[in-house]
Amino acid sequence: MTLDLSGAGSRTPRIANRGETVPTVPPASTPARGTSVDVTALLERGRTLATPVLRAAIDRLAPPMDTVAAYHFGWIDAEGNPADGDGGKAVRPALAVLSAQAAGAAPEVGVPGAVAVELVHNFSLLHDDLMDGDEQRRHRDTVWKVHGPAQAILVGDALFALANEILLELGTAEAGRATRRLTTATRALIDGQAQDISYEHRERVTVEECLEMEGNKTGALLACACSIGAVLGGADDHTADTLEKYGYHLGLAFQAVDDLLGIWGDPEATGKRPWSDLRQRKKSLPVVAALAAGGPSSERLGELLAEDAKASDFENFSEEEFATRAALIEEAGGREWTAQEARRQHTTAIDALDSISMPDRVRAELVALADFVVVRKR
Repeated sequence: MTLDLSGAGSRTPRIANRGETVPTVPPASTPARGTSVDVTALLERGRTLATPVLRAAIDRLAPPMDTVAAYHFGWIDAEGNPADGDGGKAVRPALAVLSAQAAGAAPEVGVPGAVAVELVHNFSLLHDDLMDGDEQRRHRDTVWKVHGPAQAILVGDALFALANEILLELGTAEAGRATRRLTTATRALIDGQAQDISYEHRERVTVEECLEMEGNKTGALLACACSIGAVLGGADDHTADTLEKYGYHLGLAFQAVDDLLGIWGDPEATGKRPWSDLRQRKKSLPVVAALAAGGPSSERLGELLAEDAKASDFENFSEEEFATRAALIEEAGGREWTAQEARRQHTTAIDALDSISMPDRVRAELVALADFVVVRKR
C-alpha cells in the first residue's frame, strides 16, 4: 500500500507492518553532531535573555490586560499570586538569539527579535485557544476560560502591537527589515489558522493542502525566528533567507510532531485532553495521510469522520470511540507517514545550513535544536 503524496515530495513512504515499532528519532549522521551541545542550556539562555525584556513589554499594557498577559505567560496564577508556571519550551527565543550569532553578532543583538517573535507566537495562542475551544494550555486553564473571550482577544491584539513596537523602537535600518519579515510571517500565520478552521468543516483535505496550511501556521513564524536575529545583526538577504529556509522546514517538522502528539501524546506531558485533535475534528497530517492511503482502514476512517461531522452528540463521544479512530489512522499508515515526514523536513532544514558560512559551534547548536524539535514529547 502507498499513500497519495501529492505535493509532499516524490518518495513513497514505507508503511509499517502491524506491531512494528515506528522510529521517530532522526539518525545522528551529520558532522555537526560531533560537537557536544546542551540543548537545555540553549533553551534556558534564550529564555533568560528574553524574559526581562518580555516582562517590561507586558508592563506597558493597560490594566487588566497586563494581569491577563502575566497569567498567560505563567508569571501569576488565576488569583494574581506569583507563580512559576511553565512558559513553554522557548524554542523561538533560542533560535532568534542563535541566528544573531550565525551572522557573527553577539547573542544579545537577537533579543529584540526573540521577544517580538515570542509576542506574536503568544498572540496566536490566545486567539487559537479561543477559536478551538481549548480549555487547557501548559496544564492550566486557558485565558479565555479564566478571564473571558473578550480579554483573550484584546490581549492577543495588544501582544501583536507590542511586537512591532519592540522592533521599530530600535530605530535602525535593520529593525525595519526585521519588522517586514515579522509582519509577513504574521500574515502567513493568520492565513494558516484560517485554513485550519476551514478544513475542520471539509470532508477531505489533500496532503498538499495540509502541508501548505502547516507551513503557514507554524513554519512561517519559526522561519522568522531563525532569521530575525541575523537581520538585526546586519546579515545580508542571502544569509537571512537561508536561515529562514532552515526555520521553515524545521517548523514543518515541529508541526508534524505536534500532530502526532495531538492524537497519541500523553496528556500528562502535553497538558491537553486525550485525542485532542480528533475531538476538534482537525485535518492534521496523520488524518489526511490516512485518508489518502486507500484500503479498508482508510475507507472506514472516512466513513466515521463523515458521520462525526453530522453528529449532534460529538462532544459526548466516549474515549473508546476516539481510540477507534486513532487506531484506524494508525492502521492506514497515517501515524508512520507523519513520523517519516517529520524526519524528512528535519533533514531538509539541516541541509539548508550548508549553503552559508557560520561558526562551527553555532551550526552544531542549530542542528541540536532541530533534533530536539523532532524528538520532543510535548
